[in-house]
Amino acid sequence: MSVLLGIDIGGSGSRVAIRSGDGPRRELTGPRIGVTTGGSSVPETAIALLRRARELWPRECAALDGVGLGASGLATLVARPDELARAMRAELAGTSADRLSPVAVAIDAVTAHLGALGGRPGAIVALGTGAIAFGTDGLEIWRRVDGWGHLLGDRGGGAWIGNRGLEMAMRAHDGVDASGAALLVRARARFGDPLEWPAQLYTRDDRAGVLAGFVPEVAELAASGDVAATAIMAAAGEEAARSGVAALAPGLAARLAATGGVFGAGGVLASSFARTVTALRADVEVTAPLGDPLDGALLLAGRVARGEVSTHEPYVWTAGSIAR
Repeated sequence: MSVLLGIDIGGSGSRVAIRSGDGPRRELTGPRIGVTTGGSSVPETAIALLRRARELWPRECAALDGVGLGASGLATLVARPDELARAMRAELAGTSADRLSPVAVAIDAVTAHLGALGGRPGAIVALGTGAIAFGTDGLEIWRRVDGWGHLLGDRGGGAWIGNRGLEMAMRAHDGVDASGAALLVRARARFGDPLEWPAQLYTRDDRAGVLAGFVPEVAELAASGDVAATAIMAAAGEEAARSGVAALAPGLAARLAATGGVFGAGGVLASSFARTVTALRADVEVTAPLGDPLDGALLLAGRVARGEVSTHEPYVWTAGSIAR
């Protein structure tokens, strides 16, 4: 019976789960990451989650067969992902004198893909705090689209939606566009006086997560028919569709899954996504995700345990894995 540990780290939070054999996963939550001039806090968050897992599940962690991690910004904001894999393996070495688990760390799109498609070829588009699309067959085809962070991309993701919602609210506050009036009311209730918003956002290392926290307000207003909010959610669906279709590289199965918490908003975002995918490529099969990114991290852990995955930069890095 294999014992696997999976970790999912993103801008809105983090999770670690353990699974023994075919049993249910047990999990706990952790903090969201921040980004400073020194880079991302992913490594610190990963090690902290491992330590919490060891405290909560000491017997299971002493018998781990494999560990998988998926993290936002791993390829772009963490200087040495390979060192993180080794550090995680060293951290777990203290649980057993004669057992050293192989570790695989990957960009969040890889674990989102594994979770959503269960290892099948195709593409996914994941909308969380950020947004990324990823197409792969797990062997030769690897195609990443977006995931460049809330300043350069993450089109259609939570921070993208939240930022546009606050932009429309501020335009209403400035008296240049009254269509954002309802968004202004919601933003005032959440963030206070608009004069305080710059200090709340510009000075925070987790501002992407703060922006994404405004998504439920935008989605609720869109569901009620507010014009400005509806336009934002529709545009998010269109952007997600464009990224997802772009991730379907030549030779890849025309299969696309939409995953991530922002897709849970449904409504106009989901309908806009489906409509745009069809307009761009009518042959694409849009499928419901089989699981979430934490399921994908556990699947990655199983693969590294069986020697089925090795380092494939800039997407996956392993420590202690002997690929077969």
